[in-house]
Amino acid sequence: MWSRLRGPRIARAAARVLMVLFAQGTAVALVFVLVNNQNSLYDNWADLLGTGNHVQQAANLGADGTGGISLKRLPKVKQHFTYASGPGMKGVRVTQLKGRVSGVNAEVYVWLPPQYGEPAYRHRTFPVVELLSGYPGSAKAWFGSLHAVAQLRPLMRDGRVAPFILVAPRMNLLAGVDTGCANITGTVNADTWLSVDVPRMVTDNFRAQSGPAGWAVAGYSAGGHCATKLAVAHPDRYRAAVSMSGYNDPIGERNSLAAETPALRRANNPYLLLREARTPPAIALYQSGQPGDGYEAAMGLEQVAKAPTTVHVVYIPKSAGGHNMALWKPQVVPAFRWLTEEMGLLHGRAGATPHARSTGGSRPAELASGTASRAGAVRRR
Repeated sequence: MWSRLRGPRIARAAARVLMVLFAQGTAVALVFVLVNNQNSLYDNWADLLGTGNHVQQAANLGADGTGGISLKRLPKVKQHFTYASGPGMKGVRVTQLKGRVSGVNAEVYVWLPPQYGEPAYRHRTFPVVELLSGYPGSAKAWFGSLHAVAQLRPLMRDGRVAPFILVAPRMNLLAGVDTGCANITGTVNADTWLSVDVPRMVTDNFRAQSGPAGWAVAGYSAGGHCATKLAVAHPDRYRAAVSMSGYNDPIGERNSLAAETPALRRANNPYLLLREARTPPAIALYQSGQPGDGYEAAMGLEQVAKAPTTVHVVYIPKSAGGHNMALWKPQVVPAFRWLTEEMGLLHGRAGATPHARSTGGSRPAELASGTASRAGAVRRR
């Protein structure tokens, strides 16, 4: 259209300026869409613009996050599921869950392993892994960007990985902030959403094992921090946790609500929770990271862990890449093989005691603080 414009010279010049701006704008938008799709950062416009709010109420639920409610007495609620759409989402179903205890109202994605629908397994219950995204991040990320189903389905069929039910709840519950998976009265009860409401919905609607023996939690970046924290804080709900490029001190994410006060930081720092626990929790932790991006935090946890707590540290060299999906995608299969073994799920050994091994090489003295955060806030996902 450049040479087809008609009219006065100044009008043609103005039109051409607008054409250039339009072309540049569409180019920038295209790059943004490609980056967003690659890293599963935002699900919708509300997430991008910071206008979404999935918290209906945030009552004071006490130290255990139940508000004194007897969970065993809560009646079962059957959820309505539809099949999700998008890359990597084949076979994944989604429901809108109204958390009866947390006051959170958000989507949860569920994928069932190949054996679930087979007649030979119709009376069997299945172990569960709760999948947590980073910040910002989409609950679809594990299925789309990390290709969890595509990588794990053939291994589950062959018996090399246990047939886990995969559950991915929404993590971004409030506009423009990371909840830090914390319960903050009057603001959000993210811990209860993840560790009470979501597990209860899964066991109500599927043949899922109950916690802690049949449950694990896994995450990357801010989700890795949450996975470790949830397992350390709730060994009565989770047997194992996987953290890829996570951190211990909530201040590792500059937008974390759990870093707003010293009290919240201490209450949501898995290193301090583990160090100060009167009785070491019977959990197994898988911690992977690069120098300056998760490795120091992992080594800190290993240093303070006491039996029966076990920590398996995986060192990722800097040459493997940066803080992104390309780094975490190849770690999915090793992490799930570890979960299969540590949860005693090989050859039907359900409920076996964790027996993780620790690796990781040298441990400099400064790692003992356990509060090392990732270098460079702009790289956090």
